[in-house]
Amino acid sequence: MAIFRSTPTETHEARGHAAQGSQGDAVKPLIVDLETAWRGGQNQALLLLQGLRERGHEPELVAAAGSALAERARACAVPIYLAGSPLAQWQAARVLRRVLRERPVSLVHANEAHALTGAWLAQVHRSMPLVVSRRVGYPLKRNTLAAARYRAAARIIANSRWVAERAQASGAPGEKLAVVYEGVKVPAAATAEARQAARARWRLQPDASVLGCVGALLPDKGQEWLIRAMASLRAEFPKCGLLLAGDGPCRLRLQQLARKLEVLDAVTFAGFVEDVGSIYDALDLFLLPSFFDALNNSLLAAMAHELPCVAFAKGALPEIIEHEKSGLLVSGPNVAEISASVAGLLRDPAHARALGLAARRRVAERFSSAQMVEGTLRIYREVLSETVIRGG
Repeated sequence: MAIFRSTPTETHEARGHAAQGSQGDAVKPLIVDLETAWRGGQNQALLLLQGLRERGHEPELVAAAGSALAERARACAVPIYLAGSPLAQWQAARVLRRVLRERPVSLVHANEAHALTGAWLAQVHRSMPLVVSRRVGYPLKRNTLAAARYRAAARIIANSRWVAERAQASGAPGEKLAVVYEGVKVPAAATAEARQAARARWRLQPDASVLGCVGALLPDKGQEWLIRAMASLRAEFPKCGLLLAGDGPCRLRLQQLARKLEVLDAVTFAGFVEDVGSIYDALDLFLLPSFFDALNNSLLAAMAHELPCVAFAKGALPEIIEHEKSGLLVSGPNVAEISASVAGLLRDPAHARALGLAARRRVAERFSSAQMVEGTLRIYREVLSETVIRGG
């Protein structure tokens, strides 16, 4: 039975008792992220930096030199300390030791696994609280280094209950686990002009029924099942198209599959798209055929854009979508089931519209970036309070 902590989804008052962790005082976290690519975790780090600054706190960042996060974080007016690669973990440890000697820091927050290694090498936990983000459903590694790193954490923040349960089952201490759902900003509703411009950008017909997916082209992301479903859907919906945003090692194989199934003309491979809002604005339905998602920022963003969504009932995705209330869940890689769910929505635009509206409400109520920031702040204040109580 899971014994990890859950954080409220609504905004709450902090309960810290330490002077530096009280509601009225600024928290000064040093966030560490050594990934060079732009993924969901880096997006969350950026939203956290922005949200903390907006609330009067004083976050700082250690990032890999040349990383996408470092480049985007410059606009947040936060101090950034760079660790080079390929020895980013050792360099991060040296940077951390230097920064902690020179700067007043409340705690260190390792945003991903390499950052955790760097913080552990720097022995951060011996002088202040170490908070760790966990965003993957893979079991913790059964080795001395992995166990030591997670034992050093004052709190392990899982981005879903599914992740927390799997971490606990593989050895993470339940009393250190807490759940804070990731969040997205809820945009203004798309205008007819924005939709028209997005469709023109991707060369989509104004009257086409456009399905879409945003994600790296990897085997466990399942885009091949959308292409297979397209071959079935085109018989009834000849103007149906599929827009895939993202790149990766499966791109050539997916293109070959689309050609073999004679739907290549209906599938647009957009590659990596930085301004991903232009993808959502172009779509009628969003599909997520992922097998192993700890959570999924693209799904949350699609829901925030009022898109009716169909996703595999895998990983943490059932924590996001309530079946037949805020979207549809299908069992997995079953072409007939995927096609039937999509066809039902295309035949019933009113039902699709209702699901899209409900999806936007669900994100606003439970998965907004503001709630993510507040939930993370609560964790910060808890660990700072515990440090004072222990006399740390």
